Formats: sequence, structure tokens, C-alpha cells
Amino acid sequence: MASKAAEQRNRVQTALDRVRHQIGLVLGAAAGAREMAEAEVARLTLEQEIVRVGMDHATPAQQTEWARHPAAHEVFAALGGTRAAFYTDWSAGPGQLRDLVAAHAPGPAGRPPSEWLGRVGTNPGVTAPALWRVGSATAAGSDISRTFDVAVPLLDESHLAITSAPKTRPVVDGIVQGLLMRVLSAFEPGAVKIHLWDVGQLTAILPDLYPLSRTSALSLYDPTRLEDLLDELAGHIRRIHATGMQAGHTSLRELRKATNQRLEPYRIAVLYGNGETLDAERARDLKRVASGALAAGICLILVDVPTAVSASIETLSLLDERRAVSSMTGSDLVVDLDPPMPSGQVIRAANRIAEALIARQGGPRSFADLMPSEIGQESSARELRAPIGFYEGEAVEVVIGDASPHALIGGPSGSGKTNFLYALLGSLAARYSPDELALYLLDFKEGVSFAGLAPGRKDSSWLPHAKLVGVNVNTDREFGLALLRFLADELRRRSAAAKEHEVTNLADLREQDPSGHWPRIVAVIDEFQYLFAGRDQVTAQATQLLEDIARRGRSQGIHLVLASQDVAGIEAFWGKPAVFEQCTLRIAMPKARRVLAETNNAAVSAPKWHAVINHDSGVAHGNQLAHVPDASSRNVFVNLQQKLWELYAGRFTRPRLFDGAHSPVLEQFPAFTELKPNAQPRAILGQSIDVTEAACGVDLPRVPGRNVAVLGGATAEALSIMDSAARSLSRQMELGQVEFLLHCPIVASSPAVLDLKSRLEAEGHLATLTEDLSAELESIVESLSTTTPRILLLYGVDAALPSLEAKAVGQLKSGLDHLRTLLKNGPAHGVHTIGWWRSIARLKDTLGFGGTDDIGAWAALDVQGNELSPFAAGQVVHWSPRPGRALFFDRTTHGAPEVIIPFQRPETEPTAGGTS
Repeated sequence: MASKAAEQRNRVQTALDRVRHQIGLVLGAAAGAREMAEAEVARLTLEQEIVRVGMDHATPAQQTEWARHPAAHEVFAALGGTRAAFYTDWSAGPGQLRDLVAAHAPGPAGRPPSEWLGRVGTNPGVTAPALWRVGSATAAGSDISRTFDVAVPLLDESHLAITSAPKTRPVVDGIVQGLLMRVLSAFEPGAVKIHLWDVGQLTAILPDLYPLSRTSALSLYDPTRLEDLLDELAGHIRRIHATGMQAGHTSLRELRKATNQRLEPYRIAVLYGNGETLDAERARDLKRVASGALAAGICLILVDVPTAVSASIETLSLLDERRAVSSMTGSDLVVDLDPPMPSGQVIRAANRIAEALIARQGGPRSFADLMPSEIGQESSARELRAPIGFYEGEAVEVVIGDASPHALIGGPSGSGKTNFLYALLGSLAARYSPDELALYLLDFKEGVSFAGLAPGRKDSSWLPHAKLVGVNVNTDREFGLALLRFLADELRRRSAAAKEHEVTNLADLREQDPSGHWPRIVAVIDEFQYLFAGRDQVTAQATQLLEDIARRGRSQGIHLVLASQDVAGIEAFWGKPAVFEQCTLRIAMPKARRVLAETNNAAVSAPKWHAVINHDSGVAHGNQLAHVPDASSRNVFVNLQQKLWELYAGRFTRPRLFDGAHSPVLEQFPAFTELKPNAQPRAILGQSIDVTEAACGVDLPRVPGRNVAVLGGATAEALSIMDSAARSLSRQMELGQVEFLLHCPIVASSPAVLDLKSRLEAEGHLATLTEDLSAELESIVESLSTTTPRILLLYGVDAALPSLEAKAVGQLKSGLDHLRTLLKNGPAHGVHTIGWWRSIARLKDTLGFGGTDDIGAWAALDVQGNELSPFAAGQVVHWSPRPGRALFFDRTTHGAPEVIIPFQRPETEPTAGGTS
């Protein structure tokens, strides 16, 4: 048993010994491999250091240290062989580099300054040289055949980081100034903009370039406000990126190539640091700007700014006042820097470029310069685009579409707001035909800004694109509400069509329904804050409609242009920013308040006759300053309108003109002139305040309650309503079909009543003017079931009440009793009363207890709304009387009273309010 156990121990011991042996072999092999790896790492580290420093540039101390390295002999032999082989095989290399630079750095980009400095460039800026010369280098030795040009990429290609050496600031300035002059001289004036920031200097940054500072080609920034420059660049990047993305391109270079237009200037931002790392926030901002700048045509030149950027960047590190190393050639080659350009020559060259840029602007442009070469050739399927002014010779456009659907325009009185609106309307109308663009124009202020766009007495032409023109509507807020209701109805119609064709926007709808009529609609509302001037139902409904149109109108091609002198005073939108958020297009006239973003003060410094155009909700980076030419002087816009009117003659209907300063004339009103005999007569009382030129009237069927009351003491308006009701009924009645009975106890109104009687008789109707109203009423009541249909026109019923209330001895019923009977039972037998009461109290006295149902319709003049509730189904009536207007309610058709405009009686002078 013991021997067996010993045998087992021996076997286990033997196995363990074998395992130990194998582990030893493995550990030995691993140690050997580790030693080899460490030796290889040491060799590679040495090789890397030698390559970085350069075999010919090492100090004696470095060479001694390298020589002590165990792998020194091997590394030096390998690198020497590689270099020898390279120079043996690369004998043609310098010549190839010279050819490469010559091909990619033409003209000022690579040629000596003597050949171009002081000459103004001609490259329009669609394409740019890829390389820009900074010096030369020699491949090996001093053989001139091995010398080649050294150039760095800029603009679309790469950023540049320059690191100075002690006492080399003048050299750095010479390098930067030389590059900038090459770029500025290569392109036509205005194609390049320079931005300069120096952490240590407020002024004297590249002073030789200062002649350019009187133009937009050169901008300087506060040394303590690097964020201002970075914010501006970030804004340009976002704006250009959005433009490119909409066009399907990923960079400005692609967009230039596709359109063969410069579109945007190149920008070079030079940042002078002091070798210290920027604070964390500025470093992050700079990194973000650098990452997107090149795609937006923005190039950074960073001098002693040790911030890593995640973008293409080349380096130039100075060794002394004459030499540098560059990432373009590698650290093993020294670049001999070009000498600085002579200061006097640079100043003269910069001055010539500035003068050429100013001359190119050509001074103030005219309205004619906004016009396209061909009228009405643009499509509005995707957007509306039109220049409205100029900045440094370049047109500044306003774009209205899905990206910037609505516009907010602000400017105090005299700032040029009306002129801007004319420039905008003219530029749009010249580019888009009336099939592509429909205009609805409303001006709340007291004036006739848009009146000339509709036909008038002196000029029969009109702007063919205009469908509605409303002027002097500051007291007719209901007309603005009517326009918003029309736009909301049109929005629903377009949305239904889009749903039917399974599309989501106007462009796709027009593509799927080419036979449909789907122009873009632009509604311009000047002084729109009047819509919200009261705390009433008009304000509440207008706010709701405007918010809905602003949110949903963009996709269906309905756009709002809201203009105001003082946007700050609109209480209706406090806490309701939906409309302003949708107005991404902001136009600020000089000294405008709260149109742009809160921190954007560009309007404060804007010169006269200019406007700040901003498509980015007023944020500062979206600012574009534009000089707006004179579009509102005598015959300027008129000439364009006449040309368009003649071009589109007969194809489009005249616009609806609503002029709140003039009353409508019954004889000229379509709803009156088109009347014919009708079995269902309708008494026209006035004009509706609506987008269409509609009349407001009362149907007089043979049913109870179809009587009309005119309420209030405004004599002219009351006579007008009575007159238009009677005359409109007479045109609908066959001769002999009806008798008009008139009664007027008011002496001052007798001439108007006699005139109406004559007019009715002239048309062949029987018209009787009675003096004894009580007797006439008794006679009609006694024969009510067999009487001829009658229209009772009772003027000043309240004045007749004393005589109506009187009873003769033995008489059972008074004239007032008979009047009440007729009001209750007459309409069912064809006897309708149209009466004028000068006070609500006297109407109540006439009707007696519970008789309000006998007045089916009424028109109130100088009567307060709280007095009208009993006659409006008990609802609260919001009405404050105003001249030339009446409040109308028909209990069979109205949910709430509406404002109407009485007609102008021919024999009276025009009264305030109405239409032409």
C-alpha cells in the first residue's frame, strides 16, 4: 500500500516538473520577445525623433545623445539610405513642384508682387486658386535647380495656423499681409471680405490695409470681444449652409459651381493670439466655427492661437526672421520666406481696391435697377424671390417661401417703410405674373398708400396682381378681420386640395394639379396693430385667425407681410409669440424698435433710405443692409403699373377697392344695379364690410317678424338706410304689385322723403305720403286679409307716437294699437314695416310689453351696444357708435350683429366711411 502511494507521488512530481519546464521555456521566450519589442520601440522612437528634428538640423547635444543609443548606427544607416534613394529618384521633383504651384497659384496667387501689386483683380469669385505663395525651399544643398515655390491652401481648401518665434511679429504681419493682398488682388472688388481680431491691439492691426476699412472689405473687432467675431462667422455658416442644403449642395463651392455665380463673398478671418490657450468657451466656439467654415467659403488664419481644430489646417512655424517650417513641405525642409511687400505699395494698392469697390457700387441705384430683364417669367412654385435694394453694388433679395414664410416690417414715421413696401411689391410684380402671385393689400393708417394700385378717377389702370386694396380702414377693424377670414377659408380650400392629391405643400400641389389655379398669396397689412386696438371680439378673433394662418399658411403658399411703426405696442401678442415666431423674415427701417432680435441693434445705426434685411428671425448674423431706391415718388411705380396693366390687359379682373374714407353710392353698387323683379324681395340696407363687394340686406317673406327698425338719431345715415331699402325693393317689385306708404312727421327730413316718393313714382310704383297715419293704419288693419302688399316707410315713429296714442271719444283702439297689430300680423299678409326710431326707449314704447320679436331686423346708429341686447336675442352687444357706420342684426341669419356702411345719398355730400 505504501509503495503504491509512493509511486503515485513520483508520477505527480514528474508531471509537475514537466509543467515547470514548459513554463520556464514560455517565460524565457516571452522575455526574449519583450526585449526585442522594447528594442524595436526604442529604435522607432529614435527614428521618429530624428525625422521630426531633421538630420541636418540637430544640435550637437542632440547628435551626441542619438549616437549613444544602441540602435543609432542602424537608424542613421536606414534614414541615410532612404534619403539618398529619395534624392536619387526625385531629381525631377523640384521642377514638378514648380509646375504644380504655377498651375494652382496663377496670377497674384503665385507670381511676384511686381507683376500685380496695385492692379485691381478681375476674377468674379466663382472659382478660386487652390494655393497661395509664402516663400521657397531647396530640396538638398544649394543647387538652384532643387529650389521650388512653397504655397499654402486657403479659402475653400484649408485654414492656416502660424506660430511666431521671438521678435518676429513684423515678419508674421508681412506673411499675413502678403497673403491677404494676394487674395484681394486676385478677385474683383467685393468678392473677398477680411475680418481682423487681435487679442493685444485695438487698432494698428495691419495698418497698411486700412484704406479698405472705408468699405465692407475690411472689418475690425474689439480685442475683448472675440465672441462677436465668432458669432458673426457662425451666423454666416448657418445661413450659407441652409441656402446650400435647400439647393441640395453640401458646400458653397458646390453651389457656386452649379449656379456659376459667386452668391457669397469669400471671407478670411485673421485671429492674432498671444500664445496662451483661449478660455474653454471661446475655444469651443472657435472649434465649431472652424469645422463648418470651409464649406461656407470662410478661411481662418490663426496666429499664435494654440487651439486644436477638427478641420483641414496647414501650419507655418517661424524659426527666425527669415525662415520657417511648414506642414506643406515637412519639418526636414526649411522655407525661405518671401520678403514683406513694401508698405507704401501696399497702401496704394489697398486704396485702389477700395476706390474700385466704391466705384463699382455706382452710387444710389434707381427703382429701374430692381426690374428683371424680362417681365413675369419667374415661377412661384417653390418660393418668391425679389431684390429690394443694393449693398455695395450687389442686389439684396427678399425671399418669401417655406423657409421664411412671413415678414415683419418695422419703422417709425418717415423712415421709408411705405417706400420699401412699394419696392417690394414692384419687384415681385415684375418677376411673377398674376397667375403666379396674388396680392391682398390693406392699410390701416389714415392715408391712401395703396389706393393707386386700384383704378381711380384720374388713372384707370391697376396693378394686375392686386385682388384686394383696402385703404383708410383705421376705424374699420372688421375689414381686417374679413380679410383674415378670407385667407383662412382659402387655406382650408388649399389644404383640402392638397389632401385630395396626397401632397403636403404648394409646389407639389401645383405639380399634381397643373390645371388648378394656385398662385402664391401675399397679404400685406400696414399698421396691422390696429387689428388688436381693442379688448373685444375683433381682437380675439383676429388673433386666433392670424396665428392659424401664420402656422399653416407656409405650406399652402399663403404669406403675411405685417408692417407697423411701433411693434412694441401690440398688447394682443404679449404672451402669444406664435405669429412673431413664424415671421422669420424681419425688415427693420432706420430706428425701428423690437423688429430684430433684442440684442440686434443694426437698425439703430442704419442710414436713411436703407433697411436691414434679416431672414433669420432678427438674429444679428442674418443682417443684410440694403439701400432701397425711390419707389414711391411721382410716376415711379405708376410707370411700372401702367406697363404691367397693358401687358396683362383683359386677362385679370380689377381689384376690389375698399376706401374707409368714402361712402358707397347705391346707383354704382353691383348688388343694386343687378336687381330684377323677384318673388322673394330683399331690402338692401348698406354695404357689408367684407372682402367681396357685398350688400347687406333683409329678406321680406310673408312670415311673422319681418319688419325692419332703424335706430338712432344720426339723421343722414338713417335717411340713407330708409332710402336704399325702399329703392332696392322697388327694383324687385312688378308694377302694381306693391304700394309704398310714407309718413314723416319730422319737418327737416321731409325733402328727403319727398325725393324718395318722386323716385318711386318715376319707376311706376304707387307711393303715397300720408299725413293721418292713424287712419291709414286702421284702414290697413281692417282689410289686412285682402289688402294689397304694402311697404310702410315710417320716418321718426317716435315723433308720431303722441298722435298715434290719442283716441277719439268712443274709439276702442288707437293708432298705436293698429301699428302694433300690423307689426305683429302684417308681414304674414305682405305688409312690412320699415321704420325709423330715434331712440331705443321710444321703440320699446311702440312695441309694448314683449313685442321685440316683431322686429326681425334692425340697423343701429348712434346707440350704445348695451341698449341693443333685448333686440339681439339677449346676447351682449359690443358696439360703440362711429360716424358713417351702422350695426346690423337679422335674427334669422345672424349669430351676432355686424357692422355695415350706409350708402351715400345722391343729394347729400359724402359722409365719412365706405367704398368706391
